[in-house]
Amino acid sequence: MLRKKTNGVARRPQRTSILSEVAGKSVDRRAFLRGSGLAIGGLAAIGAMGGTVTKASAATAAQGAVQTLKSVCTHCSVGCTVVAEVQNGVWTGQEPGWDSPFNLGAHCAKGASVREHAHGERRLKYPMKKENGEWKRISWEQAINEIGDGMMQIREESGPDSVYWLGSAKHNNEQAYLFRKFAAYWGTNNVDHQARICHSTTVAGVANTWGYGAMTNSYNDIHNSQAIFIIGGNPAEAHPVSLLHVLKAKEQNNAPLIVCDPRFTRTAAHADEFVRFRPGSDVALVWGILWHIFENGWEDKEFIRTRVWGMDQIKEEVAKWTPEEVERVTGAPGSQLERVARTLANNRPGTVIWCMGGTQHTNGNNNTRAYCILQLALGNMGVSGGGTNIFRGHDNVQGATDLGVLSHTLPGYYGLAAGSWAHWSRVWGEDPEWLAARFDKITGKDGKEKSLQNLSGIPVSRWIDGVLEDTENMDQPNKVRAMVLWGHAPNSQTRMTEMKTAMEKLDMLVVVDPFPTVSAVLHDRTDGCYLLPATTQFETYGSVTASNRSIQWREKVIDPLFESKTDHEIIGLFSKKFGFHDRMFRNIQLEADGITPNIEDTTREFNRGMWTVGYTGQSPERLKLHMANQHTFDRTTLKALGGPADGDYYGMPWPCWGTPEMRHPGTPNLYDMSKSVADGGLTFRARFGVERDGENLLAEGVYSKDSEIQDGYPEFTMQMLMDLGWDGDLTADERAAIEKVAGSADKVPGVNWKTDLSGGIQRVAIAHGCAPFGNAKARTVVWTFPDPVPLHREPLYTNRRDLVADYPTYEDRHAYRLPTLYASIQKNDFSKDYPIILTSGRLVEYEGGGDETRSNPWLAELQQDMFIEVNPRDANNLGVRDGEQVWVEGPEGGKVKVMAMVTERVGEGVAFMPFHFGGHFQGEDQRSKYPDGADPYVLGESTNTAQTYGYDSVTQMQETKATLCKIMPA
Repeated sequence: MLRKKTNGVARRPQRTSILSEVAGKSVDRRAFLRGSGLAIGGLAAIGAMGGTVTKASAATAAQGAVQTLKSVCTHCSVGCTVVAEVQNGVWTGQEPGWDSPFNLGAHCAKGASVREHAHGERRLKYPMKKENGEWKRISWEQAINEIGDGMMQIREESGPDSVYWLGSAKHNNEQAYLFRKFAAYWGTNNVDHQARICHSTTVAGVANTWGYGAMTNSYNDIHNSQAIFIIGGNPAEAHPVSLLHVLKAKEQNNAPLIVCDPRFTRTAAHADEFVRFRPGSDVALVWGILWHIFENGWEDKEFIRTRVWGMDQIKEEVAKWTPEEVERVTGAPGSQLERVARTLANNRPGTVIWCMGGTQHTNGNNNTRAYCILQLALGNMGVSGGGTNIFRGHDNVQGATDLGVLSHTLPGYYGLAAGSWAHWSRVWGEDPEWLAARFDKITGKDGKEKSLQNLSGIPVSRWIDGVLEDTENMDQPNKVRAMVLWGHAPNSQTRMTEMKTAMEKLDMLVVVDPFPTVSAVLHDRTDGCYLLPATTQFETYGSVTASNRSIQWREKVIDPLFESKTDHEIIGLFSKKFGFHDRMFRNIQLEADGITPNIEDTTREFNRGMWTVGYTGQSPERLKLHMANQHTFDRTTLKALGGPADGDYYGMPWPCWGTPEMRHPGTPNLYDMSKSVADGGLTFRARFGVERDGENLLAEGVYSKDSEIQDGYPEFTMQMLMDLGWDGDLTADERAAIEKVAGSADKVPGVNWKTDLSGGIQRVAIAHGCAPFGNAKARTVVWTFPDPVPLHREPLYTNRRDLVADYPTYEDRHAYRLPTLYASIQKNDFSKDYPIILTSGRLVEYEGGGDETRSNPWLAELQQDMFIEVNPRDANNLGVRDGEQVWVEGPEGGKVKVMAMVTERVGEGVAFMPFHFGGHFQGEDQRSKYPDGADPYVLGESTNTAQTYGYDSVTQMQETKATLCKIMPA
């Protein structure tokens, strides 16, 4: 994946050697940007400084004093601290955060190059619109007015759901929260972000197993693992700094590293055991491992008896997966899986790690639940060194998910039920009837009128169908007519040929981003397309949530570049235009411009509402204290040893219960009963009732340390406090707040730990050693899902026609307002014309859709070509040689022209393409369609042009890891 671009001869130093002299001469920021950005590797920087480098005097040295500011890398979810060196408002240098317990003084290639944000000339510099086929510069005032007028006209004609608000994992927590609130005030649930297409199946699968849909432990806690099992993940490239923690366990504990993947990845190169298996057969593989565990009695029987429900039904399914059948379906030999099972059984606690290789499937929710069940069978949950460590992709995809930038829920996973809207209306101080009136209504098939306020919106994976589908097949009155892509790379989505059509059918396309993205060039629109320059996160400040649930506070490094604006200012401008600014920000302080909401006050507002996941105790003040005292936190436990944050866990990983005044330390490892809840311990959440088919769903005789209820118990309500006689522990203010939420005396008993705005119920429960959400068993059978017990199902586009009869996909169904196809696609045999399995993944040099990283010269130099990995046997049979151009075509007709990389990384019959490229479309170079000077250095075809239809049965996750293709010499 890295190709040598130069010979071994030393060259002149890179730009940093020139730019480091800035302190010696007074240079304004604009001149610095011009000089450092416009001629990469050349002498422009010297020219900007008058052509010479002069000796610094005492006076100029004083003027050039270096200010150091802490931010967090804006790429993956490890949460690496970036220490920025700023002189006269110019970002002149950076160091990794040596005090950070996450990156420990390390950076990957992407993190090391983030300073390019401060002077990247490929950025969007000012608002633009396309007019008669040409990009035209416009003012912010004109942009907001034209876009706003057009959207309000669409709203009047077709309803609020005809405008789709697509948010971003690149927003900080405050911006993400405001974005979801903004969509609610506009009157739509047609709002979503990248989590839908990366880990939505994780969130759904894991949350429905034991209560919360997030990483259970942490990168640092892997130090305690005795075994490490990675499936569908390549952290060496996707999360490089995380490998520090993985390799520490491998070396320190002699922990065996097992990697299961269709490709021999850079992560697999570190493995003690590499299991190559067929893409799309994860459930079969895990059941194959469990077959050996159950056959030999290696499961943790006492853990299962006391803390797990439904394992007998799992055993019935697993019994079908003999070594012979597993090898037939997955290709993995039974003897190897027996060795894997024995290794996991003999090295406990072990951790399971997965990424998008496991999630991006039509049965992705089955995969993630199977991974969880493996850990439950081994008793590896709720223990240091164990857990399911889910590595998220973007810097704040965890936070944006938690803050509700999703089409099926409000912030904090409250859902869309009437009670959920009532809760957030109370937090916002809003009239719930006014809010409800903002939403459209439809008449259901039962003839009853339904409000779209309570109906999940269209997910981002399906927005193109919101444009193209016939309205009679949709659960909303009209099609999507305006699309807002706010911090989103469209080339990260499948079916790009249809996406091009959808973009061209829209009345209006709006891109809000620091870069123009593929959204600017994919289509052939001549008008009705707007580009609004947003800042990066280094030009603003606020909180961001790492994959391990820790929240960190970024400082602003530099002021907004060019004419870019922060996302929360742009939200303020649109809410002003739409007439609900005063209502939306009634409880949030505004900046001096009277438009922009204050970040700290926004944090405090979601602190007042997100009781479900414990985003309530992390005040801005506590978060800033942690960032300023990173050196006081233990590198493994994350606990502060003395200092002003003594006893806290770094970043107060959620749930951080109660109010900030309670000073809960955060929860480092979910479901760990060895600690008291007050010190970060936890039980499994009682989220699914207390009984099922006459069987107890609550824990059996086990409980967290110091619990006064020494058995399982349901979630806490006011009625439960009264029954226990603990309601007398509430303060007068807490009781008054509970009564206000209830609205009447007879409803007081029904107020629970999620809706009590005082935090009193949580405080009292924890004071008695109890978890506010109860103490239950994890469930291995999810009776509300299409497959209550996880099943293997063949991908829609499979070349194993012999397996379709035994393991068919679902029947076609209707979900998220749209028809979704399954069996009607799988019944067609595409394998003769498209015989090779196509999968996709990440490269170490780039991230996401790649617009930002391919616009960075330091990264662009490292990887200049889009490529496809082809096994040597396949290449020889196809007449393809290494380095040659080939066509890759998918069964839906999309095709891409890329370079062939002939390699044994992929097995015979499997091909791989990275998903970071864009700017070429089916052989056409689209560079001329970008605004002048805003085209990324490196362009290439998107793998998703050739990728196909396919969506998870629960979340509508796209399938990108198991489709078919054919490869031909170009």
